[in-house]
Amino acid sequence: MNTHFTAFERSLHLERYPAKYQHVSLQAWDGADEYIIEHVENCSLLAETSNKDTPLIIINDDFGALTCWFNHKQPVFISDSWISHKSVMTNLMINGLEAGNVEFCHALTDLNDVIENKAKVVLIKIPRSLALLEQQLITLQSVLDENSTVIAAGKVKIVQNSVLKLFEKYIGITTTSLAKKKARLIFSTYTGINTETSPYPTIVSDPLIPFTLSNHANVFCREHLDIGARILLKNLPNAMNKQVIDLGCGNGVIGVSILDQSKDAHVTFVDESFMAVESARQNVINHIGSEDRATFIVSNCLEELLKIGSSNYDIVLCNPPFHQQNTITDHVAYQMFTDAKKVLKQGGELRIVGNRHLDYPIKLKKLFGGYEVIDSNKKFSILSTYKARQ
Repeated sequence: MNTHFTAFERSLHLERYPAKYQHVSLQAWDGADEYIIEHVENCSLLAETSNKDTPLIIINDDFGALTCWFNHKQPVFISDSWISHKSVMTNLMINGLEAGNVEFCHALTDLNDVIENKAKVVLIKIPRSLALLEQQLITLQSVLDENSTVIAAGKVKIVQNSVLKLFEKYIGITTTSLAKKKARLIFSTYTGINTETSPYPTIVSDPLIPFTLSNHANVFCREHLDIGARILLKNLPNAMNKQVIDLGCGNGVIGVSILDQSKDAHVTFVDESFMAVESARQNVINHIGSEDRATFIVSNCLEELLKIGSSNYDIVLCNPPFHQQNTITDHVAYQMFTDAKKVLKQGGELRIVGNRHLDYPIKLKKLFGGYEVIDSNKKFSILSTYKARQ
């Protein structure tokens, strides 16, 4: 794993969080990070941005390359990803940089409560989700001054017309750079556009569930019920009087269904997305009426639960992701399964849904000693395994 990022006679040691689960071929920055740093440094764009009075805003910095590089500018860091928050914290510590210089915010933060003066410069890594980008640009409007500069960076393949149209709609006149190291920059100057309302959250209904779903902008399958959840909903365990975890909960449709079907169950909703966890919370309140039988945790897999030594859960339900940020990977699923085994009581069950082409059965057999196929179709399988009694 290449961990040393070097430019302008400076060097940073950067790691993807959590380092122990990452593939050796992955690094914690990309060509878009390099391109945006090179541009900002060469044009002296941040000469007047030096403290909280003239804040530098950094959005969607995947693993902290931008936040670490511009740490001396006391940036405001915004991300919907808890893994990104942890990556920034870790890399600041590794490089001996002042964590106190950074104001950490998530995607639902009211920036007017954080920033007293208007931001002159905003740096954005373009996210996978256009809806998330749209919501972030809408949120930015309240803290931008006319002529504030917004610079975004991303791989060439994601700097598409649909992205540029969002910048033109919510920021102002927008141009792009030439491609370099498979990345491009977007330049946009705020012209005082003001969008009063956001189209999010998105409200979704489906015949398979007796309630509607409120989905914030970065929720997976925001506009419909995803096909993995569909087959899992048809194969939910009996959770009466059980302690259940909805791991990677998204909008919470699985956990809300458990609460609906099993009146004495308690569900802990866990996701690394702030927007997902807040969507799950709202959906519990909307359908169940209160949060009395629910707990909500933003966490990388089950790390935050493991910190408090919790290991008394009866069931973990999981629809694992197969990507981290813009990288396809199975290490997130593997950590989910590993963490699930740690928090389950003896005899507790892990039940997952996954694409049939993925090697989840091999992982479950390695960790738990075996598994059972509960249901399957041409694309998905429902797999169940139990923590052995000692």
